[in-house]
Amino acid sequence: MAATGNKDIAAVLQEYADLLAITGGDAFKARAYERAARAVGGHPAELAGLGAKALTDIPGVGKSIAGKVAEYLRTGTVTEIDELRERIPAGVRELTRVPALGPRKALLLHDELGISSVDELAEAIEGQRLRGLKGFGPKTEEKLLHGIGLLKASGERAPLDTATELAERITAALAGVEGCERCAYAGSLRRMRETVGDIDVLAAAQDSGPLMEAFVALPVTAEVIARGTTKTSIRTTDGIQVDLRVVAPDSWGAAMQYFTGSREHNIRTREIARRRGLKLSEYSLSRVKSGRRVAAEREEDVYEHLGLPWIPPVLREDRGEIEAARDGELPELVTEGDLRGDLHTHTDLTDGLGTLEEMARAAADRGFTYYAVTDHAPDLRMQRMTKAKILAQREQVRALDGTLGKRRGGLRLLHGTELNIDPDGEVDWPADFLAGFDLCVASVHSHFDLPRAAMTRRLVKAAGNPHVHVIGHPTARMLGKRGGIDADWDEVFEACAHSRTALEINAQPHRLDLPDELILRARRHGVLFSIDSDAHSVPDLAQLRYGVGTARRGWVTKAEVINTWTLTRLRAFLRRG
Repeated sequence: MAATGNKDIAAVLQEYADLLAITGGDAFKARAYERAARAVGGHPAELAGLGAKALTDIPGVGKSIAGKVAEYLRTGTVTEIDELRERIPAGVRELTRVPALGPRKALLLHDELGISSVDELAEAIEGQRLRGLKGFGPKTEEKLLHGIGLLKASGERAPLDTATELAERITAALAGVEGCERCAYAGSLRRMRETVGDIDVLAAAQDSGPLMEAFVALPVTAEVIARGTTKTSIRTTDGIQVDLRVVAPDSWGAAMQYFTGSREHNIRTREIARRRGLKLSEYSLSRVKSGRRVAAEREEDVYEHLGLPWIPPVLREDRGEIEAARDGELPELVTEGDLRGDLHTHTDLTDGLGTLEEMARAAADRGFTYYAVTDHAPDLRMQRMTKAKILAQREQVRALDGTLGKRRGGLRLLHGTELNIDPDGEVDWPADFLAGFDLCVASVHSHFDLPRAAMTRRLVKAAGNPHVHVIGHPTARMLGKRGGIDADWDEVFEACAHSRTALEINAQPHRLDLPDELILRARRHGVLFSIDSDAHSVPDLAQLRYGVGTARRGWVTKAEVINTWTLTRLRAFLRRG
C-alpha cells in the first residue's frame, strides 16, 4: 500500500461521516467523525507512526475511531465503510457534492426521479421535473443550479494549497536529478491564483533524458499523458495534470517569463518587444533583423531590455502593472516576513483543535511579536460560548502573555473574539462587554442570500460599530462550495475607510477572502487590511503564505496591513473606538 498521510486518513473519516448522513445513521456519530476528520487533518505529527494510545490522545479520536484509523493504516480499507458504500445507490454520493444539496434530498431525488448524476440533476431542473417534490421550489432550483456551476468550475481546478504542496514536492525531487541546474514551477501557480488548472514545472538542463525519466517515475504519477524530449505531461493520483518542460540553461529567464504568463501580460510584453525591433519567445529576447540574442538567461534581463523593471509574478495579469513599471510606480508588496502577528485564530474552546497554549506556543515559534485568540461568540450557537467561558479564557491569556518564545519580552497575547454579524448588522454581546476585549473580528456566518441593499446595510452597520476592528472573511465565500454574498462593495469599502475598520484577507485556502479583485477596489478607497490565518489548528498557521499571496495579487503594501505594525501602533489602532 502507498504511503498514507494525515489528509488521506481525514478524507476516509469524513467519507464515513457523509455515508452515515446519507443512510440516515446516527447524527451524533456522524458529527463525531466529522470532528475527528478535522482533528486528524490538522494534527502536526503523521498518524502512520503513532501507536494506539497516541491515536486516542488526539482530540476527538476515541477508541472506536482510532480502531478504524489503525485498520486503514494496516489494510488500506475500512470494513464498515465498504459495507456502507454498498448500501448507497450509485450516483447519490456524487449528488451530495453539489452545494446546497444535503444527503437526504439527494437520496430523495434518486428514489423519486432516478437522478444519479450532476448532469442529470441539471437537466431535471431545466425541465422543471423537481417541482412536484416537497422542498424543491423555484428558489431551491436556483440555488442548486448555482451550486452545480460552482462545483463544475472548482472540479476543473485545484485549490492553491493542494497545487503548491504538490508542485513543491515535484520540484524538490527533480532538483536532485543529476544534470538538473534549476527547477521551479511557473504558470498561474507562480502568480498565486486562488485555484490552479494544470501545474507548469520548468527545469534547466543540457540533457532532458534523466529529468523525464525521473518525472514519470514519481510516486504521485498515475498516468503519463504525453512524453517527449522537451515536454512531458502526467496526471497525478489526485487527478491534477502536471507539465514538465526542460529548457537549455541559457534560456531559463526567457522561459520563466513566458510560461509564468498571464496570457494577457505576455501579449503586452511581446507588443513592447515588437515596437523595439525585438522578438520575445520562450527561448530568448532577440533582434528581429539579425536574430541576435539580447537576453535569455535571467528574467530580470528580459524585462530590463524591454525598458521595464522586473515585475513580480503575482502582478502579471495586465491590470496596470506594465504602466506602473514603466512609470516607476510598482508597489513594494507586502511579504510574509513583514507580518508581526496573526489577528484571527481559534482554540479548542470553540471549533479549534489546539489548546490556547499549543496555539500560542506555535505562534511564538514562528517568531511573531503578538498573537490574537479570537474564539467564536455565542450567536454561533453550536459553539456554546458563554460569558463565563470567555472570561476564564481571558485569565489564561493574561497568565500566558509574555511568557512564551525567545523574543525579548516574549509573545504578547491579545484576547479577542470573532463576532457574528446578524441580518440587521448587530453583533453578539452588549457594548460594555465588548469593551473588555483587546480585539473584535466580526464576520457573516449565516443568511448569505439577503438582497443586495440589505446585505450592504448589514456590513456598513457592522463596520460602524466602534467595538469592531476587523471585518472577517468579508464576502463569506467558500471556494467551490459557496459564492460570495452580494453587496455594494464600494459603499462597504467607503464605510470601512471612514470608520477605520480593517478588512480581512483570510488565508484559509478555501476562502482567500477578500479576493484579489475586491482588494484592488478596496485600496482605491484607502481601506486597511489584516492578513490572518483563521487557524483552527497548529498547521493552519502556516497557511498565512496564501493570504499574503492574495494580498500581493491585490497590490497591497506593508503599510496597509495592520498586523505588520508595531504592537504600540496596533494597540493605538485597536483603542480608536
